Amino acid sequence: MSSKKDTIQIDETAWVHESALLFGNISVGRESSIWPNAVMRAEMFHIEIGARTNIQDFVMIHVGATTPTIIGNYCSITHHATLHGCKLGDKCLVGINSTIMDGAVIGNNCIVAGHSIVTEGSDFPDNSIVAGSPAKLLKTRDSSVANEMNAAFYVLNAKNYRQGIHRISEDDIRSAGFMSEG
Repeated sequence: MSSKKDTIQIDETAWVHESALLFGNISVGRESSIWPNAVMRAEMFHIEIGARTNIQDFVMIHVGATTPTIIGNYCSITHHATLHGCKLGDKCLVGINSTIMDGAVIGNNCIVAGHSIVTEGSDFPDNSIVAGSPAKLLKTRDSSVANEMNAAFYVLNAKNYRQGIHRISEDDIRSAGFMSEG
């Protein structure tokens, strides 16, 4: 649901569940997916979702008082997360029920652990693993491969959902390289 006054650009290869609510100035990149009951509001500034990024069930994305919300490519924003006027690099995973606040910057290949609160203006470099309330840097590790695989799984899942298929077969998983033969 949106208004005729909204500027919403959704790539033709992206999938948006019918219960998702998008308002304002929003762009959704190629092969990205927006899952049930996600809400995005961009009354000022804009929300930008990169390619092959998934916004999972009940995620809330809003712009900040002085900042847009920008999410890179191959990201997974998991259930019940809240993103508010922040910027995430490519190949990031935001854990369940996490909150990332205004002006926060998360580098590439990062993990924000579930239930974390990334406070206003926080800045975490590439390859960070952060957790806590307030979130702190736990260690650095390049999580790009695992995060990209998670995002690729959601690309496959969204392609099925677009066709009304709500289960992924073992053949689909095997052919996508998520599990080995045998």
